[in-house]
Amino acid sequence: MILGKGQLKKLSGAYLPFADAASEGLPMAQLLRLSLFQVSVGMATVLLLGTLNRVMIVELGVAATVVAFMIALPVLSAPFRALLGHKSDNHRSYIGWKRIPYLWFGSLWQMGGLAIMPFALILLSGDQILGPDWAGKAIAGAAFLMTGLGLHMTQTAGLALASDRATDETRSKVVALLYVMFLLGMACSSVIIGWLLRDFDQIKLIRVVQGCAALTMVLNMIALWKQEKVKPMTAEEMAEIPPVFLESWRDFMEGGHAGRLIFLVLIGTMGFQMQDVLLEPYGGEILGLSVGATTWLTAANAIGALLGFILAGRWMSMGQDAFRMTARGILVGIAAFSAVILSGLLGSISLFYAGAFGIGLGAGLFAVSTLTAAMALPERGKSGRGLALGAWGAAQATAAGLSIAVGGAVRDTIGDYAMQGHLGAAFASPSFGYSSVYFLEIIVLFSSLIALAPLVRPRPFNPKLTSNDAQPGIMEFPT
Repeated sequence: MILGKGQLKKLSGAYLPFADAASEGLPMAQLLRLSLFQVSVGMATVLLLGTLNRVMIVELGVAATVVAFMIALPVLSAPFRALLGHKSDNHRSYIGWKRIPYLWFGSLWQMGGLAIMPFALILLSGDQILGPDWAGKAIAGAAFLMTGLGLHMTQTAGLALASDRATDETRSKVVALLYVMFLLGMACSSVIIGWLLRDFDQIKLIRVVQGCAALTMVLNMIALWKQEKVKPMTAEEMAEIPPVFLESWRDFMEGGHAGRLIFLVLIGTMGFQMQDVLLEPYGGEILGLSVGATTWLTAANAIGALLGFILAGRWMSMGQDAFRMTARGILVGIAAFSAVILSGLLGSISLFYAGAFGIGLGAGLFAVSTLTAAMALPERGKSGRGLALGAWGAAQATAAGLSIAVGGAVRDTIGDYAMQGHLGAAFASPSFGYSSVYFLEIIVLFSSLIALAPLVRPRPFNPKLTSNDAQPGIMEFPT
């Protein structure tokens, strides 16, 4: 059976979630090429939070406290994303580019940090002949900070550029596609890097990490090529004094929903991310899962997140409100954490895997819907979309870093207190420390629902609106 052009278009739109993400201003070929910056960011994220974490502790014998400090450095640079977004909104150049310069310099910082990273880690392990003892820590800290700052700058400018080029109708699907590429970048790079470092030695570490540095530049150069039109600025435009950051931030926060959205992202991300380093130990210690079995938790979580990205993009393309998708994600997360708690009480492995899948699904819905809402914030006054996306990224990254630390501290503190018998024999169980974190996450997610409520308040019925005008869109926020 031969399909016509119209039938083929309907078929692709029905079975390929992002087939209709393209628009006249952002064709599919350019959109897929632009999305490569998310692949490089995903690769850097895997290196910073996964591979190099393990290499420093196991193969190089670095103290866990030092490793934790190094991993925290990229998180400390996350709040600067709002400033970087503001700078890209108001960048002055004779050819009119705003986002490309920040994509370029972000790529340089990201590449530079990864380029010196392996040598810094070797020095950090104590393999040093000349120089002061603190040199290894200083150079390693600089490498982590450079890489973190670079990936934050690259992602903020890249998302702002995609938002500039997308239309109101395609923006939600563009967001979902970009996050799927980020997830694929993390998944593929973790497998490849893990395979390349299976037989570890220092020379191989240098080759792999510096290979990632070179690949970062290749991917980001392909991504930014001809993505922003040359629009020469007039002498009057060049002479204009750009607004200072504090003025733009004040203007942004006075936009009604902006402040509540950022607060929602902050507490919602904390609600989903406290379990990030506890889920696999919970499966091994409480349910007796093997190392191989617990690795499947990552796959279940990733599949759930991928499904969340796809569903969010499809639902919002059908006209459903972004904040209602956020509420669905939060409710799925509450149910998922309840399933994880019950799995320990019932000894049900299948329920545990279902909970891990649900956490990924809820987090995926939450991330895409809130990012879409940030991208859809209209530019007003002195604030632009770069500032909004930077604020979203700063809140998300900062909350993720803090929540992981809080989750570990709560588990250790409450778990040790309960095991000493201070809470009674009924709670003197290794599972109580983990369950306390999951209960805390449920409470935080319920709090995020309260913060979300004013954003999804229905508008008064207006009989003068036509049926098309009454359809909610991602650019229309309730008042």
